[in-house]
Parts: sequence; C-alpha cells; structure tokens
Amino acid sequence: MTAHEPAVVYKTAVSETLYSNNWNPNVPFQGTQEEWWEHFHRIEEGPFFPVSEVHKRISQWLDNQKM
Repeated sequence: MTAHEPAVVYKTAVSETLYSNNWNPNVPFQGTQEEWWEHFHRIEEGPFFPVSEVHKRISQWLDNQKM
C-alpha cells in the first residue's frame, strides 16, 4: 500500500487522533455521554453568528468570487 491510499491515510489519522486532543472530522468519535456533552459545550463556547449574519457573509463571499 502507498501512503496516498485511503486506508493508509485513515489509519494514520486514527493513530494521530488517539494520541492527541485535536479533533479530526475524518475519524469517528466514540465516547461516553459525558464526553459528548463536553465536546458540545466546547463547541458552544466558540464564536456564535446568527443565521442572518452567516447568510450575509456568504453572499458577500459569493459576490467577491464573481470578480
């Protein structure tokens, strides 16, 4: 197998995730209910933008892409 095959990339990502606190969206997260709640609460502590603000930002970004 080469380093670019999906199985190798996934295996590398899993082993790195097991030994770090970095969340990787490509690696399944298995944990207890308490770990899930902790994960959700950490997400909620981040910046929050109302949907209207997000739509406005996306519209501006799309307008900039048309140039």
